[in-house]
Amino acid sequence: MRSDRRPTTPRTRMDDLTVERVLRVVEAIPPGRVVAYGEVGAIVGVGPRLVGRIMGTWGSSVAWWRVTNASGDHPLLARARPHWEAEGIEIKPNGLGCRMSRFGADLAQLRADAAPALAELGED
Repeated sequence: MRSDRRPTTPRTRMDDLTVERVLRVVEAIPPGRVVAYGEVGAIVGVGPRLVGRIMGTWGSSVAWWRVTNASGDHPLLARARPHWEAEGIEIKPNGLGCRMSRFGADLAQLRADAAPALAELGED
């Protein structure tokens, strides 16, 4: 019997540990800074689409407005705008998001800041 489903691997599986690891990294993003889905994924070891799925399902408990696409655009910009304004994140002239070069978080620092929370979780 042939299955059309892709094999489940650590890079594609949405288990409780992966969800918690993504949320912990997002919690470590400092106010006034944004990080792309793929950058969060690189820290956790998953792809950007999985980060997006996790954020869409469980991200309401963390600063979801600090996670954007690689261009700094946010799919929920109307809802993110008040948070961005409060944190000093400016909207690009095209009105779709922010400039990653100006508001992107320092990824080495983010990785270091998230490390203790990730270490608490251990590995699967």
